[in-house]
Amino acid sequence: MRRAGPTADTTLPSFIDAAAALAPLVQASAEESERSRRLPTPLVEAMARSGLFRLWIPRGIGGEESDPMTLVRVVEEISRADGAAGWCMAIAGGYGVFGGYLQKEAALEIYGSDPLVRAAGGLRPSGNAMVVDGGYRVTGRWPLGSGCQHSAWIVGGCRILDGDQPRLAADGTPVTRILHFPAAECEILDTWHSIGLRGTGSHDYAVADVFVPTNRSLSFREPPVEQGPLYALPTIAIFGTLLAAVPLGIARHAIDILVELAGTKLAARSRKLLREDVTMQANLGRAEALLRSGRAFLYGALEEAWQVVSEGSTLNLAQRATLWLASTHAANTAKEATELMFSAGGSASPYVSSGLERCVRDIHAAAQHLTVAPANYQMAGQAFLGSDMRSTPLLFTDNRSTNN
Repeated sequence: MRRAGPTADTTLPSFIDAAAALAPLVQASAEESERSRRLPTPLVEAMARSGLFRLWIPRGIGGEESDPMTLVRVVEEISRADGAAGWCMAIAGGYGVFGGYLQKEAALEIYGSDPLVRAAGGLRPSGNAMVVDGGYRVTGRWPLGSGCQHSAWIVGGCRILDGDQPRLAADGTPVTRILHFPAAECEILDTWHSIGLRGTGSHDYAVADVFVPTNRSLSFREPPVEQGPLYALPTIAIFGTLLAAVPLGIARHAIDILVELAGTKLAARSRKLLREDVTMQANLGRAEALLRSGRAFLYGALEEAWQVVSEGSTLNLAQRATLWLASTHAANTAKEATELMFSAGGSASPYVSSGLERCVRDIHAAAQHLTVAPANYQMAGQAFLGSDMRSTPLLFTDNRSTNN
């Protein structure tokens, strides 16, 4: 029987306040993050001490098990101060949900034993896990390990092998699982030389013939161990809502910068303050409309999904597609709003000192993620038409998705 979850009203304010309290340190650390291509250790430790990384960890092992909207709001708030820090918050905070899929002993070991624990890694099945007594021998290399340099545990998606042959599911597709490795067993490869989100440290990482016990693995196609409504949501889809919150925060920061600039910069043609320029005013109005509408759709879709699972029901195909659509639309409208602000800033925008150029770089990097990619518009349209979606595995990542 599914346990009732917390309501947003009881969990939201204190955690949003904690995120807002971190914002000055996040902003002050942004230049160092950009230079070193990772978050500074004092910032990571402050984020961990705030308890925000524990929002999606099950209550039974010491986490908060909050409603999903709370962490999305936290990520948005941190991203307003710095997109890279917001992205790392989304990954480390979001991966707490894995504690709801692991058996209790492993969940406690990984997510419950250290109140400051952080996990990172990629879910793409880029590794091979050969079945052996008690677990798996794993070899693989994964890209985009955001936050891997400051995490105690690193995950990797793997193909399961029986001998040298892939194990196949009943539908003929390869069986995959997500495995947890102690960070000390992973080699981090210096690959993150990027246009944006430089501070995320999203390097490649690799393991070679590492043993992983069976209980440190999970699959979204299996029922979660925890029965709270948070773990009844389609996991990849709610990760998308977290990652969409990063562009929302970046776009709001871009608008903040432009509004401040408009009070001091002279427009090139009129030589009046930029705030008096009608084109700038129109761009600002359009940017606000884009950002607010995308944001409202994201939170509305997430709140509707939360209501469904909180009542003990399961999201149908169209409802899951709506989560993907809302994440995609929020990220892409935020990107458009940011580009409008860059354009409105005129000759000031390209300067590093303006901050607008980093907003543009970061938001373009964030919007490349598959959970917010424009291809998801078509995927959602297929679902709304009642089309055969069996060739769209991203909508079928957990056992609840295959029943209706």
